[in-house]
Amino acid sequence: MNTQTKLAIIAIAVVIPLSSFAVYGISPNTDSIYSEKSKLQVISSFDPLHEFVQNIGQDKVDAILLVPVGVEPHDWEPTIKDVQKMQISDMIIINGIGFEDWVDKLDENNYQGNIVDTSNGILVKEYEEDEHMDEPNRETGDPHIWLNPVFAKIQVQNIADEFSKHDPENQQYYQSNAESYIQELTLLDLQIRNDLSNCNSDFIAFHDAFSYFADEYDLHQHTILSSTDPHGEATAKTLENVISTAKEHNIKIIFSEETVDTRTSETIAHEIGGQVLVLSPLEIASEGTYISKMKQNLENLQEALC
Repeated sequence: MNTQTKLAIIAIAVVIPLSSFAVYGISPNTDSIYSEKSKLQVISSFDPLHEFVQNIGQDKVDAILLVPVGVEPHDWEPTIKDVQKMQISDMIIINGIGFEDWVDKLDENNYQGNIVDTSNGILVKEYEEDEHMDEPNRETGDPHIWLNPVFAKIQVQNIADEFSKHDPENQQYYQSNAESYIQELTLLDLQIRNDLSNCNSDFIAFHDAFSYFADEYDLHQHTILSSTDPHGEATAKTLENVISTAKEHNIKIIFSEETVDTRTSETIAHEIGGQVLVLSPLEIASEGTYISKMKQNLENLQEALC
């Protein structure tokens, strides 16, 4: 075989693979890219929902937490980068009831995915100023449904049903995972009922976040701040009223939250000869699971009420 023939054979051997790459786009990473894109791309608005998504979807879902760790969802607004992430997602999981006031802006950006409102099927608790209305306004009602494990189970099922619609091939997988997680939430619910069943009912939370929880377990929530925003300021008159309430009900523990200035709660506790503990609304991503953090809340409530 002469030199010219050898060169022709070598040229053919090189050109054919390169042609295949150019025409078909074959690359060593194609399978991994396809595998990632074959998963549901799911964005959750805040931490509890993100955890629900992870438990239901597991390895069939790429789960992304929208509000960064350590950031208060009440204060958060999406950046351009966040909007870009949302645009390529299959669905966005929201709490609903006006908790995500930025969600209406998605229509302005022509979002093509599904927005999953996990509050569907839950009776919204209206605020006092809305009680004259024939029906609760879902956009202005109390959004803190995730703090009631019974309602959290509905949220989990809503997510599983949406996954099943979007990816029917894995319906049994999603529903089975949801059923397992709902069983854990049922055990949590039973533990709360049992542990608080013979205790006092009045407690003082920092802001108005535990109404659904209190209703579910026959408790009576009083608050330092009457709003659903934990970053308001208590007036001198408010402090006076809370101190009076604490003395009236013989309350010795005043609750604060992990991300607020504790001095307000400490002032009240000092006046009644009590102490401050944390009752977490679970809004901010932190160490621990939904269930472990709810159990910590339960322990602190037991100390306050039992």
